[in-house]
Amino acid sequence: MKIFIDTAKLDEIKEACSWGIVDGVTTNPSLIKKAVDALRERGENIDISSYIEEICKTVGKGHPVSLEVISLTAERMFDEAITLYEKFNPIAENVVIKIPINTYTPGCSHTNYEGLKTIKKLSEKGIPVNCTLIMTPEQALLAAKAGAKYASPFAGRVDDYIRKNLGIKFKKGDYFNFELMEEIRYQMLEEEIEEYVEDEEGIGYIYQQEEVARRAELGKDNGISSGVDLVAKVARIYSTYGIKTEIIASSIRNARQVREVAEVGAHIATIPFSVIEEMLGHPKTEEGINLFTQDVVPEYRKIFEEK
Repeated sequence: MKIFIDTAKLDEIKEACSWGIVDGVTTNPSLIKKAVDALRERGENIDISSYIEEICKTVGKGHPVSLEVISLTAERMFDEAITLYEKFNPIAENVVIKIPINTYTPGCSHTNYEGLKTIKKLSEKGIPVNCTLIMTPEQALLAAKAGAKYASPFAGRVDDYIRKNLGIKFKKGDYFNFELMEEIRYQMLEEEIEEYVEDEEGIGYIYQQEEVARRAELGKDNGISSGVDLVAKVARIYSTYGIKTEIIASSIRNARQVREVAEVGAHIATIPFSVIEEMLGHPKTEEGINLFTQDVVPEYRKIFEEK
């Protein structure tokens, strides 16, 4: 699985690139502005365009950098995408345009289809698109059909949505134990069904009971039990039909989630710097290093001290 770093901080990008593990970068306008503002506060004279150029050069050719449009209609998103691509892609030939799957909100004047229209037009011009804000396998399928090179299911946000609906308190980096949720759902469903079985009710009657149906869907978002499950279902659909669109598991919250999206077939995970650091740690590794340094005998050490 490829690793994209999800940041706009040049020092994080440079550091992670020096480890040899970065295959690309994803970012957004607010992160870029925040990073530029921090540099300006330190007295550096830099504008946003120059900063983006530096990101593209740092990552280098063959390592995609996703840049985001800011409008909500197909016509304006397309124009903005062309501007971004023509301005920044010549630097290292690595620019990818981020387009949301759906920009519609209640009360707005445009349609649900602005994202798809834009993806289609850009793909026809050979401009690679990273389709973002994907929360369902259905959206991922449509993004691929429209021509997106990358599809980004937001695993962490789906976990957040499910937990909020269940009234579960959590912090942003907390792991969502969906296996525990499955067990809770099963136990509650079994208890509810037993009541009807004891009354010798038929399967058809039990199936139609609202409480049985509610418990069967407890902790799910239209059949999706977690962000990892979302990624798994998208991967299964793409594999079944030979779809070439690459899956970028996005909105990653912790190291365990990285492992799990890798296990279910994500082509790429875009990961914050702090989570990449978390991936490196384990108490037994630290213990092993302590033992290792204690085991170095003086005679062996002299090998490295000789000139």
